[in-house]
Amino acid sequence: MAHFDENAKPFSNKWLDERIGLNTLKRVLNTEYWIPKDINFLWAMGMVLAATFGILVISGIFLLMYYKPDADLAFDSVNYTIMSEVGFGWLWRHVHGVGASIVFLIIYIHMFTGIYYGSYKRGRELIWLSGMGLFVAFSAEAFSGYMLPWGQMSYWAGMVITNLFSGGSLEAYGLVEWIRGDYVPGDAYLTRFFMLHVLLIPLAIIGLIVLHFGTLRLPHVNNQEGAEIDFDEAASLWKAGKRKESKVIPFSPVFLSKDIFVMGVYFILFFYLVFYHFDFAMDPVNFDPANGLKTPAHIYPEWYFLWSYEILRPFSKDVGLIAFGIAQAAFVFLPFIDRSPNVAPAHKRGLFQIWFWVLLIDMIVLTAMGKLPPTDPTFAFIGLVSAILFLCMGPILVVITMFEKKIEKGA
Repeated sequence: MAHFDENAKPFSNKWLDERIGLNTLKRVLNTEYWIPKDINFLWAMGMVLAATFGILVISGIFLLMYYKPDADLAFDSVNYTIMSEVGFGWLWRHVHGVGASIVFLIIYIHMFTGIYYGSYKRGRELIWLSGMGLFVAFSAEAFSGYMLPWGQMSYWAGMVITNLFSGGSLEAYGLVEWIRGDYVPGDAYLTRFFMLHVLLIPLAIIGLIVLHFGTLRLPHVNNQEGAEIDFDEAASLWKAGKRKESKVIPFSPVFLSKDIFVMGVYFILFFYLVFYHFDFAMDPVNFDPANGLKTPAHIYPEWYFLWSYEILRPFSKDVGLIAFGIAQAAFVFLPFIDRSPNVAPAHKRGLFQIWFWVLLIDMIVLTAMGKLPPTDPTFAFIGLVSAILFLCMGPILVVITMFEKKIEKGA
């Protein structure tokens, strides 16, 4: 039978420990959660992402106080009420807009760090899959939020994206109308995306963040060299005071202090953008009210979706939709495509290093081409070649994996 100290003060450390195992929780998640020593600032991107999500939630709550999810009132509530009539409303909108854009920069850095260092391999598959779940959830959150200002680009980007659910030649327009709640984006469409943006998708993101951190607990964080570490032995050396010999450090307070330093540098950049270059996160076309009778000359999504949009664009309707679907699913299956036993970072894997940099450069080219109108034949050709190259990267990785397996067996 558990023993309870009747003299312990309510909600004191001892009182809480007797009831919810507070000290055990601290030990498991903080003081005895061991992190490899040889990792760099890129491993702090997860905490930076969590902090940015926190800022988006806080700023979103303030915007929620004055936003009107009504097709007749939404545009004015954002561009006049919040920006002009509410004290510091402009600041909260800038914070939310910049945060919504820069969070994807952090996600892509975090994702490509994992690819470069093989952090999805050898027992870490669930870490990668939960991270991909977060990527999908953040993408859905960004898309639903982009609809809310109800400007021209909000309306027409929503029209184009929801049309994808028609399935090309399947012409499943009944499904499209069900998603919109009408034949075209309107009041029902706006209110349901408002509900998704402020409630359902944030709840999914919070759940996935908890799952992502949970999956990190057992396989432990990967390191720069991809070397296997005996965490029990390394932890015992640290506890014995032999900290130079130990290959690990505790998450709290040692690694956490490094995280906080990186976040400090990041927030200098973040608030510099908020105050001086917030315009990069706000499309000028979206400062015109939504008008279903006036199509913009060039419809495009936000920068973080441009690479996948450009994969869709060069092909016919059906082929483009298939290519788009493959592109969305490609990263999810990475742990099951790259079955090489080599867990070393890319710079130690020869052909894989070339594959990694080609992939990164190709996605940058796709992003640049996706922003341009499809009128210049030269840029259209570059976009087509880049899209085909991206679709070939999976099969190429399979060949690289087979080659590395043969080398491993020969050694």
